[in-house]
Amino acid sequence: MRLSTRLRQMLDEPEIIVLPGAYDALTARLAERAGFNACFTTGFGFAATVLGVPDYGLLTMSETIDRVRHVVQALSVPLVADMDTGYGNALNVVRTVRECVALGVAGIILEDQEWPKKCGHFEGKRVIAAEEQAAKLRAAVEARGDDDLVIIGRTDARQPLGLEEAIRRGKMYREAGADVVFVEAPHSVEELQEVARAIPDAPLFANMIEGGKTPLLSSAELRALGYKMVVYPLSALFSAAKAVEETYRALFDEKSTASRQEAMVTLGQFEEMIDVPAWQEIERKYVAK
Repeated sequence: MRLSTRLRQMLDEPEIIVLPGAYDALTARLAERAGFNACFTTGFGFAATVLGVPDYGLLTMSETIDRVRHVVQALSVPLVADMDTGYGNALNVVRTVRECVALGVAGIILEDQEWPKKCGHFEGKRVIAAEEQAAKLRAAVEARGDDDLVIIGRTDARQPLGLEEAIRRGKMYREAGADVVFVEAPHSVEELQEVARAIPDAPLFANMIEGGKTPLLSSAELRALGYKMVVYPLSALFSAAKAVEETYRALFDEKSTASRQEAMVTLGQFEEMIDVPAWQEIERKYVAK
C-alpha cells in the first residue's frame, strides 16, 4: 500500500493524526521510534538547520525536495511535507506535486502567501488572491494523478485580512479540491472553535508552535474541538537547540563535557538510533575480510 493511501485512510479513522515535526532524517527516525504513525517535515526547521536563517522563503524548491527525499527514505510511516507556496504559480505547483509523488510523500501543505513567504507565526505576511490559490490547488489535484497524495490547503489570511476572510478562503480551498483545510494562526481557543463551526464538512488542520500565535493545546483538546490533524513542528528543533547551546556553553566554560553526560544519549544508544547493527550485518555478509 502506498503511504499516501495509508494517510488518506487515517483521515477516515476516529483518532486525530498527530504529526511531530522533523528537520532531518535522524529526527524523523526518532519520531517513528517514539511510536508516531505519521511525520512532518518543517520548512522552518529546514531553513534553520540548513542555512541558519529564519523561515523567510530563502530555501529553494530543489533544496527542500532534497531534504524531504532523505526523510522519506528514513521512514516507514506516511510523511506530510511543508511545500510552502509550491514555489511559484500553478506551473511551479504542478512540478512540486509531481516531485513529491515521485518521492513517495504522503501529504503536502500548500499555502496562499505571497513569495517570499514567512513563518505562519511571524508578522508582516501577505497573501495572494484567493482565486489564484484556488487555481493552484486545482492544479495540484490534477498533478497528483492517480496517487492518493493528501493536499492540505493552508491560508495565512488571518493576520493580514482577519478571521472571517481566512474562513472564507478555507471554504473556497476545500471546494477547489483540498483534502484538508488549514487556517493558520488563530489567536485564541475561541477562534479555533469558530473555524471548526464555520467549516464543518472538511478535515481541519492545526499548528501548535510553542510561543506562537495560537494557544498550545493537546491533541486530545484539538480533537474535541473538531480538528483532524495537528502538527507540533518545532518542538524537536527548540529542544535540540537548547540542549546543544547548553552543551557548548559547558564545554567552553568548563573545558569539558563531563557535566553534560546525563543530558546525552550514550554511544551505544545512538548506534541503535541510526541502525548500526543492521549495517554491521550487511558488512559481515558482503564485505570481504
